[in-house]
Order: sequence, then structure tokens, then C-alpha cells
Amino acid sequence: MTFSQVKSQSASDESAKKVPNGVIHIISLGGGVQSSTMALMAAHGDLTPMPEYAIFADTQNEPESVYSWLEWLDERLPFPIVRITKGCLRDAVLTVRTSRKGNSYTNSNVPAFLKTSGLRKEGKQMRQCTRDFKIDIILREVRKLAAPSIRQWKSSNKSLPIPVIQWIGISRDEIFRIKPSRLPYISHRWPLIELGMTRWKCLDWMKDKGYPPPPRSACVFCPYHSDAEWRRLRDQEPSEFKKAVKFEQEYQIALSRIERRQAVPFLHRSLLPLDQVDFSTDEDHGQQVMFGNECEGMCGV
Repeated sequence: MTFSQVKSQSASDESAKKVPNGVIHIISLGGGVQSSTMALMAAHGDLTPMPEYAIFADTQNEPESVYSWLEWLDERLPFPIVRITKGCLRDAVLTVRTSRKGNSYTNSNVPAFLKTSGLRKEGKQMRQCTRDFKIDIILREVRKLAAPSIRQWKSSNKSLPIPVIQWIGISRDEIFRIKPSRLPYISHRWPLIELGMTRWKCLDWMKDKGYPPPPRSACVFCPYHSDAEWRRLRDQEPSEFKKAVKFEQEYQIALSRIERRQAVPFLHRSLLPLDQVDFSTDEDHGQQVMFGNECEGMCGV
């Protein structure tokens, strides 16, 4: 099926979206390999039905390669990419606040590695960034876009089909990341798992269609980066790598201002400053990509 045929079919389906019992399909677009492949497969008609929207939650801290990719992708999809943002994650993380009781704290923490009491012993910071800047605002936008269908479903005493199908770009090799929806009017779907597609098969599909490989989608300062991704940022996007180095330094200063916080955050599990880390291959270190710890399927896809 050609793009013109797909767009024509999509246009003819506009009225179908408004019929009673209509179910809205929405892609959670991370902007990386899996979710981009999923969106383009839908554009080609290899995945059906055609989604009504793709939603990208912008933390304002993705590398420039991701933003350039989204511009490229937007021109090739027959459905809109809805961009939303809660603001700048970096600013939120680095802002030290004071509670009514006088206690200092920070919000939307990233899952940094922690060095405690001067010992080279790895701890882990609790992760809040994905929920605050991805999950919650995507769900808010889904409720907005699908409001008529959700109201109709509720007024039917939930006898109609679940009104929202949310497509999530988790591939077969990351099947352990899948989670059911927490909301009764949203059902999760994992099209790549349905097709048995791994991340490498996604890249093969992109290559077969003549498309360039998508970037890894994650904030420049994400501690879940593999050594290969840190090395890529350092060598191919040095300005983005410098942002990560600066963020790590500023994050250490911010957390040092919080009473009772003695642990020092680092972005790499070696507990070394980022610009001093030896980013040899992951295989050399026996390292695995850590986005498996992000179980909502919103980052790294």
C-alpha cells in the first residue's frame, strides 16, 4: 500500500471515528527505533487499524538527533504527531525546593547511581522523571483527545468496547517491560510483540523500506544509557555530551544542598565523573542496556 492510498483511506475513515462505539487508537511515540518503526508500519498499512494520533512527550532534554528525527518522521505519517510537554526536566530536577516544614527536596529525580559516604559502593536514586514528564502528561492528553469516546463508554455502563487502544513500542526482546493499563478506559497494545519483532528486526524493516535508522530516544543525561550510547553522544553529538557532563556536576551541587543527603549522584555506574569514564564496548564490560528498568515503555523506544 502506498502513502497516497493510506492517506486516502485515512481521510475516508475520518467519519468512522465519530460513529457510535468507535475505538480510538493512539501511539505512544518515544521517537526511537521501536516506536518509530511501529508508526511507519501503520503508515504503510502493515499494522492496522490506522491510529488517529501519535503522542510525543517532550522533556525538552532529548538530543538534537531525536528532534531532527521527529521532523523527518512527521512528514511521512498520515496521522498527526501531537507534541506535549510539562516543561524542562533539567530545570525541574535541579531546582531545590523547601517544604512547609522547612525541609529541602528536589522533584522528578533521575535514576542516578549513588556514591555513599566516600565509598565506591553503588546505590540507586529513585526514578520519578518518567512518570512526571512522560506517563502522566501522555495520559492527560489521551483523556483530552478521546474525551467523547470515554464519556460514551462511561454512559453505557461500560458495556461498549474499551474506547482507547494505546500502542506501545516494546519489542519482543523487551517483553518483560510490558504492563497492563492502570485505567479502565485504556487498553494497552504491543504491536511489535504481536509480530514477534525484536529491535534488530525493526532496524531491518527500516532498512528494507529505505529509511535511515532512528536514534536512541532518551534524555541526554539519562543514567540508563549504555556505554555505546554514551560513546555515540561523546563522539557524534559532543555538544549534547557536554550538556550531560554539566548536568551531572550541577545535580551533585543541587543534592548537596539537601539536608541529610550525603550520597553523591553520578550518571554512570562506575561512579566516576562522566567525562572521565572509559566507554569501552558493552561487551567488554559484560554490560546490558538498562532501559529494561523503565517498565512503562516510554523511554528508549
